[in-house]
Amino acid sequence: MTEPSARPVTPTPVDPRLLEILVCPLTRTVLEYDRAAGELISRAAGLAYPIRDGIPIMLPDEARPLDES
Repeated sequence: MTEPSARPVTPTPVDPRLLEILVCPLTRTVLEYDRAAGELISRAAGLAYPIRDGIPIMLPDEARPLDES
């Protein structure tokens, strides 16, 4: 059985009005939109929240930790 080939994922745009009102659910601070990675970054929490099909997933359990570098 062969594994599916990895195709680059094209991020789905997020409504700019939504980006203006979203804050980190843990720290209530402003988020940065990383269009290339398809994530919302919370520097205060050290987390990157994924955006799937244009919908921000604002669950801490779904976020990835930011690199310390």
